[in-house]
Amino acid sequence: MSQVFKNQMKIQQKFDLSGKVAIITGASKGIGKAIALAFAQSGATVVVSSRKQEAVDVVAEEFKAAGHQALGVAAHMGDFEQIDHLVKTTIDRYGRIDIIVNNAAINPIFGPVQDATTEVFSKIMQVNVAGPFELAKKAYPFMKNQGGGSIINISSIESVSPGEGLGIYSISKSALITLTKVQAREWGRDKIRANAICPGLVKTKFSEVLISHKESLDKIMDKQALPMVAEPEDIAGLALFMASDASAFCTGGIYMADGGYTI
Repeated sequence: MSQVFKNQMKIQQKFDLSGKVAIITGASKGIGKAIALAFAQSGATVVVSSRKQEAVDVVAEEFKAAGHQALGVAAHMGDFEQIDHLVKTTIDRYGRIDIIVNNAAINPIFGPVQDATTEVFSKIMQVNVAGPFELAKKAYPFMKNQGGGSIINISSIESVSPGEGLGIYSISKSALITLTKVQAREWGRDKIRANAICPGLVKTKFSEVLISHKESLDKIMDKQALPMVAEPEDIAGLALFMASDASAFCTGGIYMADGGYTI
C-alpha cells in the first residue's frame, strides 16, 4: 500500500463520529435535520431536538429505521428549564455530550427596526442568542470532564451583510458570532472548540418567502457568485467537518456557506 493511500485513509477516518453523541437543535426539518442525518450516517448518536416532541420523534424513528442511533427530545430554546431537561436527558441516556449544533432560530418580524417592539426584540434574542449560550454552558462541564468537544453555532450571512427587513434577526446572528469567539477563547484550554457557520440562501421553510418572491430572489442571484439556491445538505458537509477530528485545529472560525454572496 502506497504512503499516499495510507494518508488518504487516515483523512477519511478523521470524519468518523463513531462513539460521539451530538445534540442538534431545530432538527425536525431543514438544515438541522440534514446535519443530524449527516452526523448519524458518520456514526454519531444524535439527539434530535426541536419544540414539539411529536416532530422530533418522527425524525428519530426515521433515523433508527435506517440503522442509526437517535433520540428525540423536545426543547424550546427560549425556555432554560427545557434546555436543562435536554442536557440532563442526554447525559442520563448516553453519559456524554461531544457535539452541540445550535441551529434553532426564529424571526417573527419582517420590516424596519423602528417598527419592532421591545417584546419582539427580546423574544428573538432569547431564542437566537441566550438559548445557544445556555445550552453550551450546561454542556460545558461534561465536555470538559470528558476531554473536549465541538460547538457549532449556525449564524447567517445576515450577521455580516444585513438585508432589508431582517434587522433584529441580523443583530441576533451577529451576537451569535461573538458568542462563538468568546467560547473558543475561553474554552480552548479545555479542548472545546467553537465555530460558526453562516449559511446564505438555503431551500428551507424559513426562507421560502424570499425564494418564492421573484424580485427578491433575482436580487440575491445577481449578487451571488454561484447563481443557485442551496439545499440543506450543502450546509451539512461543513458541519460534519466542524464536528469531526478533521477540524481539530479550527476554533473561533466563522465559515461562509453562501454561494459567494458576501464576496
